[in-house]
Amino acid sequence: MFVVVTGGSGSGKSAYAEGRVVNFQNKERTYIATMFPFDAESHKRIARHREMRKDKGFETVECYTNLKDVRVPDGGTVLLECMSNLTANEMFQDQGAKENTVEEIMKGILSLRQQCEHLIVVTNEIFSDAFSYEKETKTYLKYLGEINAKISEMADEVVEVVYGIPVYHKKYLEKI
Repeated sequence: MFVVVTGGSGSGKSAYAEGRVVNFQNKERTYIATMFPFDAESHKRIARHREMRKDKGFETVECYTNLKDVRVPDGGTVLLECMSNLTANEMFQDQGAKENTVEEIMKGILSLRQQCEHLIVVTNEIFSDAFSYEKETKTYLKYLGEINAKISEMADEVVEVVYGIPVYHKKYLEKI
């Protein structure tokens, strides 16, 4: 099963995604952490997320770029948190994919899909505001929007978390 979880900042999407992983009851749980710890705020967020998942049986893999190189246990469950950070890392870090960001991330998603039984990807809701942005930010939003559209098309489920409430845009229905 492939699930995309989206929502705004502080919407509860991380807690929802972790709950889904636990519900799969697969003991091989890998958490792919993509937030690069570049300032005090990012260190606080990383610490909060580690605390949220500490008793949930995750093996954590730090991945800031080159998702396609990550290896996870065959048949396990993977939670990738978060596509927004991975996209920014690929665009702006020295070893990132730069203008090939979309293609490189999609290679990574396909690689994970081949390795694991369940994949849950957390991403951020974008394009819901009316702000005008600098060129680099517009490119980032374009890339993230393309990635979100591609992974949502591939996904079995697409869930937006709004105020902690899951809203299904694409729901997996088991065949009887």
